[in-house]
Amino acid sequence: MKDTKVDVLVIGAGIIGISLAHELQRSGRQVTLIDRGEPGMGCSYGNAGWITPCFAMPLPQPGMFWKSIGWLLNPDSPLYIKPQPSWLLARWMMSFLFAMNQRRLTESVAVLTDISKYSLKFYKELADRAPQTFGFDQKGLLLVSATETGIRAAELEMKLMNDRGIPGEVMNGEQVRAKEPALKSLIKGGVYFPTEAHAEPLETVKALVKEFEAAGGKVQSRTEVFDFEFQNGKIDTVVTTRGRFKPDLVVMAMGSWSRNMARRLEVNVPLLGGKGYSLITNSFEQKPQHPIMIVERKIAVTPRADSVRLAGTMEIVDRDEGITPRRVRAILNGSKEYMHMQAEPEIREVWRGLRPCTPDGVPMVGFSKKWPNLFYSLGHQMLGLQSAPGSARLAADLIAGRSPITDARPFRPERFE
Repeated sequence: MKDTKVDVLVIGAGIIGISLAHELQRSGRQVTLIDRGEPGMGCSYGNAGWITPCFAMPLPQPGMFWKSIGWLLNPDSPLYIKPQPSWLLARWMMSFLFAMNQRRLTESVAVLTDISKYSLKFYKELADRAPQTFGFDQKGLLLVSATETGIRAAELEMKLMNDRGIPGEVMNGEQVRAKEPALKSLIKGGVYFPTEAHAEPLETVKALVKEFEAAGGKVQSRTEVFDFEFQNGKIDTVVTTRGRFKPDLVVMAMGSWSRNMARRLEVNVPLLGGKGYSLITNSFEQKPQHPIMIVERKIAVTPRADSVRLAGTMEIVDRDEGITPRRVRAILNGSKEYMHMQAEPEIREVWRGLRPCTPDGVPMVGFSKKWPNLFYSLGHQMLGLQSAPGSARLAADLIAGRSPITDARPFRPERFE
């Protein structure tokens, strides 16, 4: 196979990889983007499609310790940590527990909100440039609950996000149902965030690929990395199934699969997969008009052009891509409990994917200590779509040596390397 000299080689063409490739290309770098599959066909295919800065929260949060113990024992819980004999899981869990404190939460929310707000602005501009190509719609987001505990949790989240400049409105049950008639009468109240948005995740990737290629960027699909060669303390050659690349800069953006690649580079990337599911259906007596979060069930409801996406659950696993039927049923039954759906809904599609989760819930964005021409952009947990453009801008700032758009310290990879 021949050697191809490239300026920047981005490995991974999900929403994180294409956003960074797009940002670097338009800033003057010459970028080649490769993926073992097709762009956007991993976790960027089946996620809820939300662009919601109000959910810029890390996975570990204060007070979750006893809940996490319960999750170990309950496979039907919204977040299930699958017991398995694994040193990786044990170390990951210890770091996860240590991150459950108010200081880390405050620090993480500040920077995750910054990059999410940047992303919302970016997508609005992309929609202006490419109207009706990726389903961008800014109808806001409803958090709804059938319990006083759930309502209080939604109100606390609203207050936290109000402090970060994200408006929200408390609603009683009657107001929520008037806003969204698809909800049943058991809803007692909730919160409405009016400025949040949603889009079609795969079509968003395609829109970015189109702009990236129009700017001179190159995309090479079905190209799998299987080896590296080194020289003078740097990555000299990336060996793939479709050629050898000699890059000045390598960007690792492979999501949950980055950990396997990191082993070949002898660096530590402590990612576990957060397996999530989504279902496509149109079996509603009245189709929802707004994105909805069912607080108790942690189910995300997203209206689409001709259907509705129901997404939810989180299984912390290693590389298990299997489908657990009881998790699928939990999403469907929870949706039927809270919404006006047909008794026997028709499911068009069941999807699952592994969201890349760091132990502290904050992505790794920055240069490797071991390899000076290796840059990480990974570990965005459930916030991939909503944080990708902001994360890409942060990464491009760091690569160019500019002042970053937000505090880069919480993202530093050396906290794990």
